Amino acid sequence: MHHTIEVAALSFAYPDGHRALQDISLHIAPGEKVALLGPNGAGKSTLLLHLNGILRTQAGQVKVCGLEVTEKTLGQVRAAVGLVFQNPDDQLFSPTVFDDVAFGPIYQGLSAADVRRRVDEALAAVHMSDYKARVSHHLSTGEKKRIAIATVLSMGPEILALDEPTAGLDPRARRGLLRLLAELPQTMLVATHDIRMVLELLPRTVIMDRGVIVADGPSAEILADAALLAEHGLEVY
Repeated sequence: MHHTIEVAALSFAYPDGHRALQDISLHIAPGEKVALLGPNGAGKSTLLLHLNGILRTQAGQVKVCGLEVTEKTLGQVRAAVGLVFQNPDDQLFSPTVFDDVAFGPIYQGLSAADVRRRVDEALAAVHMSDYKARVSHHLSTGEKKRIAIATVLSMGPEILALDEPTAGLDPRARRGLLRLLAELPQTMLVATHDIRMVLELLPRTVIMDRGVIVADGPSAEILADAALLAEHGLEVY
């Protein structure tokens, strides 16, 4: 079966010697929506950063949509994998919302008309069509998160890799973001501490701790295992 995400024997150490990933293997099928749980420092963000080549593979292999992530494939990989950072201010840097969402398609070399169409479609998908002329850094955190998602949707990705999407949101903004994510058709890998979101939105859960995968299975089963969660520093609701 063709997997959208194929990670095989991936290991990674930071320059200070900290081993963030140790022999990680993970396969995610097209359309799957998967939660990535684990305590801080488990390696979740490090894994996500490998999916679109922000971090380069040191040992093992990462393939997305059938493409091995290498120097040569970076352009295609970054179009295929939309990475949404935990802090939307890391993603939004242009004068207006339109410019932020247009950045990827312009970089891909699309015509002005195609760029406008991509921006309109991406903003419609996140229910932010009226925000085109707004200044990104004047928006609320919830609005910024939606615009950050639009900046990757405008590139037409098959995969969304989201790092703590509900962090810092008030209950109303969180609920709106969950509704939005439920509507999107992309394959998703979501690093989160929000267990209620996992139960509602993400049928499969992978738990990481200290750079290794310690559990992988149906979310309802894994999140019912109080001993497993407690052992890996996760909150039981």
